[in-house]
Amino acid sequence: MLRYIVVRIAFGAVLLAVVCTFGFLLVFSGTERVALNILGQSASEADIAALNAKLGIDRPLLVQYQDWVGDAVRGDLGNAWTTTGTVTEILGRRLPVTLSIVVTAAFINALVSALLGITAAVRGGIADRLIQIVSVVGFSIPNFWLGLLLVVVFSLTLGWLPATGHVPITTSTLGWAVSVTLPVTALVLSGIASVSQQVRGAMIDALGQDWVRTLRARGVPEGSICYRHALRNALPAALTVLSVQFVALLGGAAVVEQIFAIPGLGELTVRSAIAGDVPVLMGVIVAMIIVVITVNTLIDLINAWANPKVRLT
Repeated sequence: MLRYIVVRIAFGAVLLAVVCTFGFLLVFSGTERVALNILGQSASEADIAALNAKLGIDRPLLVQYQDWVGDAVRGDLGNAWTTTGTVTEILGRRLPVTLSIVVTAAFINALVSALLGITAAVRGGIADRLIQIVSVVGFSIPNFWLGLLLVVVFSLTLGWLPATGHVPITTSTLGWAVSVTLPVTALVLSGIASVSQQVRGAMIDALGQDWVRTLRARGVPEGSICYRHALRNALPAALTVLSVQFVALLGGAAVVEQIFAIPGLGELTVRSAIAGDVPVLMGVIVAMIIVVITVNTLIDLINAWANPKVRLT
């Protein structure tokens, strides 16, 4: 197991280096007009050259990359170009907001999908068909459309929940829960379909195995067979889909945060892209890939715990 953990961590480190390299080449290779965008169209050539020199983007791209890597390994992602503060400080304020929404949505997605998938596999019949219909409908509704619909119904019409804004959980737990209810709902409904269907298929396969019939013949309670034995065998397949869904939730959060005016990474990405704040965009890439690698590594470890055969791959 220890060897498996070391291999997973090493693989994550290599993936982080590769993605950061390609991300740097992508965002820093298009900085020709950054100074002009910051200074305005009336800026002189001398002012543009002076700002390029100040930002360090007049140097060869390889030199910029070497300097960035040297600072990044020490935890310094540079300074923002269009606002005050360092990139690390900005990410420190924005990342917890996005993670609080995405992690909550992923947890609810996993819980609801497991319940729906197990119910569909065990009961079958009308319950199975109804759950599949509801899942497909939820999957077919775009996040942004669902978010707007939730705002119209629950904020503008009923007045039950706030349409915009975010309350930090450190300020008020109840206020935070109220402020993230609609964004989390918009993210969860579209992700339930794929995970619940994967749980359903895996549970049907597990419940059809010979060892399940043996357990029933020995008088093991059906609940124990379903939740203690079959669910553990179905867990790896469900977790694999859930890890993909987590990445999708991060992408969906960028749209949802715009709709609900939430000061997270999604809103920061859009604003920085428009303003041409390249260091902040690079910082977002680093933060996102670290989160994705961490989540995928944890899911791989859970899979290895649930299914020892995974450790051999």
